[in-house]
Amino acid sequence: MAKQSQGSEARSLNHNDYSSVIFDPSTVISRGFREFLLPLHKEFTPRQRALAAKRERAVAEAHRGVLPNHLPPSEATTGNWRIELPAWCKDQRNQMTGPSDDAELAVKMLNSGAPGVMLDLEDSMVNEWSHVRAGILNILEALRGELSFFDEKRRTRVGIRSGKTVIWVRPRGLHLSQAGVFGDGKEKVAAPLLDMAAIVYGIDPDELSHPLSFYIPKSESAEEALWWRDVFRALARAKGLPEDYIKCMALVESHPLAYQMEEFAFILREHLLGLNLGRWDYMASLIHFNLHDPQWVLPDRNTIPHDVSFFQRLRDLMVEICHKRGMLAIGGMTALYPSRTDPELNERALKVLAEDKKNEADCLMDGAWTGHPDQNEIAVRQFPYPDQGFARQASAERYPDLRPSPSGIGRITLEGTGAAVRTVVRYRNGVLHGKGASLLDGYMEDLATDRIYRLMIAQRTLHRSRVKLEDGGGKQVELTPELVDRLFDEQLDRLLDELPPGSEPGEAEKLRQARRLSEEMIVHHRFNPE
Repeated sequence: MAKQSQGSEARSLNHNDYSSVIFDPSTVISRGFREFLLPLHKEFTPRQRALAAKRERAVAEAHRGVLPNHLPPSEATTGNWRIELPAWCKDQRNQMTGPSDDAELAVKMLNSGAPGVMLDLEDSMVNEWSHVRAGILNILEALRGELSFFDEKRRTRVGIRSGKTVIWVRPRGLHLSQAGVFGDGKEKVAAPLLDMAAIVYGIDPDELSHPLSFYIPKSESAEEALWWRDVFRALARAKGLPEDYIKCMALVESHPLAYQMEEFAFILREHLLGLNLGRWDYMASLIHFNLHDPQWVLPDRNTIPHDVSFFQRLRDLMVEICHKRGMLAIGGMTALYPSRTDPELNERALKVLAEDKKNEADCLMDGAWTGHPDQNEIAVRQFPYPDQGFARQASAERYPDLRPSPSGIGRITLEGTGAAVRTVVRYRNGVLHGKGASLLDGYMEDLATDRIYRLMIAQRTLHRSRVKLEDGGGKQVELTPELVDRLFDEQLDRLLDELPPGSEPGEAEKLRQARRLSEEMIVHHRFNPE
């Protein structure tokens, strides 16, 4: 199928009726795209499955005491290789991120003036086909500069203003698969392959203001970089483009990858432009890999300082590797959101934002993530200039201990555990309503937060005889499975009482379902992102 007809096919789909889409490949995936995808699927899906199996073995080994560590010296760490950043991405002092299935949010982010915008098909979006399809179509229109939404308040259609904002696309991670594309619908395709292939198939490079650029999520080893590199090359060849056409950034959001960042970057050096510390997913991974260790029971999440040593050491190491090799080092998301209706919360949120981004700039990072247009100007202002001149700390340590003990920070409380329970139930309720990210008590929470809290509850239960919770009266209590069950019941009752009068009967049932699913995931140790 010619490029023009591919684009016309994508444009013809109705952007206002995604909720009614049922996954029927004969109606929602064209024959032309399936023919484009099939050889890629045959080559790369078996490799994806093998890598996913290795991840499971790595976690199992960690729980037996064989934890991730730095790799021996290699060409990746001793060679003189370096990446040359193209001019179009040298300034990434703020990358705004949000779910790609929300056209209004996508347009507002792209019109915010942020140097970069990451349109997400992963953690901030529900992993359900109607949402994925909507996200892919929005991304294609955004890449063409054609995405718009109807502003109900102003009764006008709002489109994307022209500018220098770099658009990044985050596909789903290697751990996810998509059924329903081939054969009888049971054969599964690697989800990131499907996402990227759909976007490559649908674009005309002549319509883009910069090369197609992806954000690699959830990697857990340098070996996985080979998969992404080979996919990028294969997609480019299938489209008749140079093999190094596709560019990327990569998130460091798993504990094992923290030890293999330079090796990962070396493999992807023809495509990679920077690394990003996805700190909330990283915290979840850190707990997961240390779940067996009672010394690694973390305190209540909101009592952990942003400059805690296990983050700071990773920040310093990331900057050292990135700036040595000519790449950008990007910091993480500030979860506390500003509010246009609550002046007190707004003031606190913007103060926390400035402090957080200033800390990352002081670590010589080149930018960070935000999720709200009101955060952009403050975030950018904390970084003195683009790319920080690739400055490096004179005393930077190349092989630091990335598991410094978390002892002596924060508090482990019954109240904090109840708050964690409340958050996972509310988050899961949002998922059941089609939301991959929800604003809860001033914090924008997505799958990363959900994983952190489920893991925290599990580790407090697992090590209850050695790690006690402080209750409100100064007593120490053990987090038994019975107490966890009671906390879920209590939080469910509170949430049911808080439902507005006249709520649909289904709302209460969804809350009950969210409560049941959340506790089951903890009990059965389902902690992988899904």
